[in-house]
Amino acid sequence: GTRRSKMAAGSAADAQARFGHSVKGLLTEKVTSCGTDVIALTKQVLKGSRSAELLGQAARNMVMQEDAILHSEDSLRKMAIITTHLQYQQEAIQKNVEQSSNLQDQLTHLLK
Repeated sequence: GTRRSKMAAGSAADAQARFGHSVKGLLTEKVTSCGTDVIALTKQVLKGSRSAELLGQAARNMVMQEDAILHSEDSLRKMAIITTHLQYQQEAIQKNVEQSSNLQDQLTHLLK
């Protein structure tokens, strides 16, 4: 009887040891996969913050471009006004030239 109870106790100890090993193995596996997940999450967060940084940069560039476009528009408007003034001046000069040539004709006619 005692031999059988010793064997039973021995096999129970063995079973317990095996169970302990398998639990350790599972824990190790879980810790490893958890570590892997943390690394993946960290990479994702970093990628996300980089994306946010890039988006911010793009937004800033867009605002700068918008300012440049508005400035160009303003310059074009001013140039158009200047062009109109120059056209008026050119027409006035042309009329003066025509009038002076008419006066010259009249003068030469009078001086004949």
